[in-house]
Parts: sequence; C-alpha cells; structure tokens
Amino acid sequence: MDQFDEGLIDLLAWILETETRARIYISLRSAQDQTSDEIAERTGLYPSTVREALASLHEDDIVTRGKRQNAGAGNNPYEYSAIPPSDLVGEVVDDIQHHLNAVFNLDNYMDRSKSSENGSDPVTITVTEEDSAESTSDGNDSEDNEDDE
Repeated sequence: MDQFDEGLIDLLAWILETETRARIYISLRSAQDQTSDEIAERTGLYPSTVREALASLHEDDIVTRGKRQNAGAGNNPYEYSAIPPSDLVGEVVDDIQHHLNAVFNLDNYMDRSKSSENGSDPVTITVTEEDSAESTSDGNDSEDNEDDE
C-alpha cells in the first residue's frame, strides 16, 4: 500500500474516522473477499487491530462479510469486501450537506424569533456518476485539444 498517495489516505481517514479503517478500505478495494489475516498481512496492521476495525466497518455498513467456502472440513473464516467508493461518498455527502446547512442557518437557530427561515436547507450537494463507456465514446476532447496547440 506504499504506492498510495498519503493525501488520499488522509482524506479516507477523515471520511472513515481513522487511518486504520482507511488502510483496510483501500486493501479491500484493491482485492475483495479477503480474510482478516490476509488484510493484516497486506496492510502491516496487527491482526487484532484489523479484526476490531472490520467489526466496526461492518457495523457501519462500509464492508460486507460472508463465510469463505473451503473444500475440506475445518474453519471457514469470514471474508470481507468493501462498498464502492461512490456509495461511500454518497453517505458522506449527506452528512456534510446537513452540517453545512446547520452552519448556514446558525443565526436563525440562535435567534428563534426568525421562525420563517428556520428549517431552510440552502446547501444542496449533488453527486453524479459519469458512465465511463459514454464519456470515452462520445468525446473527442483529446483530438480537439491537439488542434488547439
């Protein structure tokens, strides 16, 4: 995971609340269906730390888990997968929008006599997912840019 930009890890740590959770999320996005021991090996984190963080991420619906099917008898450990980044962003956007609207309306909350403006939500954040197939087949932007030079 050394190849990841520390700025991206910091941003994910802000979104996911800890650097440990961010590193686990990145590991799972790079290879789904990992056990806690595999994640610990990939990230360099202690196995007990990984298991604790995975439990928390699962409770927060950031990761899913299912039993690994082994051919023989024995232990079938959980394997984990992370939600897509677009789903993660969607959840964060709602929280950020709510907080920004609270700040925007701070004066109204402080002065309850202005009840007509209370409850106003002037900040709206919209996230759109671009269809990668559509963007590559539609645009000739790179060719247009070459002509401009």
